[in-house]
Amino acid sequence: MRIASSQFQATMNRGLQDNQSWVSKLTEQMASGSRIQLPSDDPIGAVRISRLTREEAIVGQYRDNIAATKIRLSSNEEFLTSMTRDITQAHDLLVWAADGSNTPADLKAMVTSMTALRDSLLYTANTKDQEGRYIFSGTLTNDPAIAITVDPAAPGGATYAYGGNPGQQKTVIGNGITQTVNVNVDGLQDLLMKMNATIGALSNPALAPNDPAVRAVLDDNMTTATTTLDLMAGKIAQLGGAQNIMSTLDDNHANVSLSNKSAILDLGQLDYAEAATELSGYNLSLEASYKAYSKVSNLSLFNVL
Repeated sequence: MRIASSQFQATMNRGLQDNQSWVSKLTEQMASGSRIQLPSDDPIGAVRISRLTREEAIVGQYRDNIAATKIRLSSNEEFLTSMTRDITQAHDLLVWAADGSNTPADLKAMVTSMTALRDSLLYTANTKDQEGRYIFSGTLTNDPAIAITVDPAAPGGATYAYGGNPGQQKTVIGNGITQTVNVNVDGLQDLLMKMNATIGALSNPALAPNDPAVRAVLDDNMTTATTTLDLMAGKIAQLGGAQNIMSTLDDNHANVSLSNKSAILDLGQLDYAEAATELSGYNLSLEASYKAYSKVSNLSLFNVL
C-alpha cells in the first residue's frame, strides 16, 4: 500500500499536534494544581465545583456581615454602658439629695453635677456614626434621638422628646436568619425631663431641703432613674445575647466553609503522580514521532533500489 507524501505529512502533523496539546494541558494542570482547566475536562465535577464555590461566596458574605454587625453592636453596647454609668451616678446623687440633713447650700452644690450628667446622657444619646447618622434613632437616622425644644416656662428652660422611631435595621447573617443591628433609646427623654425638674428645684433661691414639693421631685426622679436604668440594662443584655448567638453562628459558618473548601480541593486537585506519568509518556511519544518523521521524510525510492 502506498501513502502519498502529503497524506503522511498531514497524519504526522495531526499526531504531533495532538501530543503537543496534551503536553501543554498537563503542564498547565501541574502548574495550577487543578485538573479541571475547562468545564469540558470534567463536566460533572465542574458543575459541583461551581455550586460549592457559589455557596462558599455566600457563606463568606454571611461571615463578613456577622463581623460588621458584631462591631456595631459592641459599639452600641459601649455607649449604652456609658449611659448606665451616668444614670447610676445621677441616682446616687438623688439619694444623697434626699437626705434630710442636707443644707440648702449642699443641695445647690449638686446642681452642677446633675447638669453635667444630664448633658452627658443627652450627648451620648445623640451620638453619630462615621457617616454622620444618628445611631439611636431607629430608622430615622437623620434625626437626633433626643430632640430638644426650648421652653422658658419648662424646668431647665427646655423639654426633651424622642425624635426617632422603633424601626429596626436588619442584616442577613445566615440562610433565612437576620439580626437587628440598631437599638433605640426611647424612654431616656423621661429621665432627662425629671432631671431638668430636679435641677430647677435645687436651683430655687428659696430652696428648703425638707420641702414636700422638693422631696416629691427627688423621689419622682429616683423612680424614673431606676426605671430607665432597667431599660438600658435590658438593651445591653439583648446586645450581649445577640453577639453570643452570632459568634456561635459564625463558628458554624466557618465549619461549612472548611467543608466546602475541602470538597472543592478534592474535586479539582490534580494527582501529580498520574499527571507526571502521563506527561512523561506524551513527551516520549513526541520525541519518537519527531524522530520517525525525520527519518521517514528523508527516505526516497533510491533507498530501496
